[in-house]
Amino acid sequence: IHTPTMSPYLPITPQEIADAAVGAAEAGAAIVHLHARDPVDGHPTQDPKYFRLFAADIARRSDVVLNFTTGGAATMSIE
Repeated sequence: IHTPTMSPYLPITPQEIADAAVGAAEAGAAIVHLHARDPVDGHPTQDPKYFRLFAADIARRSDVVLNFTTGGAATMSIE
């Protein structure tokens, strides 16, 4: 799991995530795979409120297809 200490280029805040996604679309990406992060510590989160924050911004600025992560962490349940 990538964390902010691993790379200064990792987008953390909803604004950074939206900007990175729109930038990828402007560079030619047709689809972006997105992970939400807690803006306080940068760790991944499945909390829908964080996805909503950047999804609306991306949709306003681009027609890129949004593909949201569905998890995959060893500690997640099937539900």
